[in-house]
Amino acid sequence: MNYLHWDQKTLDNASEKEISLAYGRGYVFTRLGKGIMQQTRSVRIDLKKFALTSENRRILKKVGADGKTGGLGLNVTTLPFLNYNWTIGRLAKDFYEAKFGVGIMSANKIKEMLTDVEKSNFNTLLSYKLGYAICYSNSEILHYSFPFYDLSSAPKDMGLGMMVEAVQYAQDSGKRYIYLGSLQRPGDTYKLQFEGLEWFDGKAWRDNLGSVKEILTSAKM
Repeated sequence: MNYLHWDQKTLDNASEKEISLAYGRGYVFTRLGKGIMQQTRSVRIDLKKFALTSENRRILKKVGADGKTGGLGLNVTTLPFLNYNWTIGRLAKDFYEAKFGVGIMSANKIKEMLTDVEKSNFNTLLSYKLGYAICYSNSEILHYSFPFYDLSSAPKDMGLGMMVEAVQYAQDSGKRYIYLGSLQRPGDTYKLQFEGLEWFDGKAWRDNLGSVKEILTSAKM
């Protein structure tokens, strides 16, 4: 699976401010190595403008949440994850294999991201009743990334429910933005249902969702 990006750079021992500025220029942390960021068609939510929509509430109800932060058992852990167990890596491997194909994510890579701060860019783990998301967080931003959950027991739209709760958590925590990865495939249109959403076109942030929907509709898988 190719990841859309226009540029790549490495930040060494960067401050929170430098990292936030890089995210503001469309760069996101990757799993490629410590400090490696790629500029992509990033998507974020301005949390000053965010409020739950009726569709967000419908999703939360559908997955068994009550509309409040923590309805899916959300718990936040600072990495490294001292209670790491091999079953977490296997859960992630099975999830990404089922969703995107063989070889997309290994259990060893998940273990590295969760336990080795010298190699990983990610510093926060969001744990839910049935899944996880490996994230980068600082005082201003949360980058929601690498979500995975138990496909055999999770209700439909569990992934979206986890994302909605992460957005609520970021807002409740006083963050300015939550970043939701990139927009590159037709299936990524599910990310466009949030109030306050913006996307990076390579030069600037835009809130015209119609134009990016056209881009995604015509994108090749």
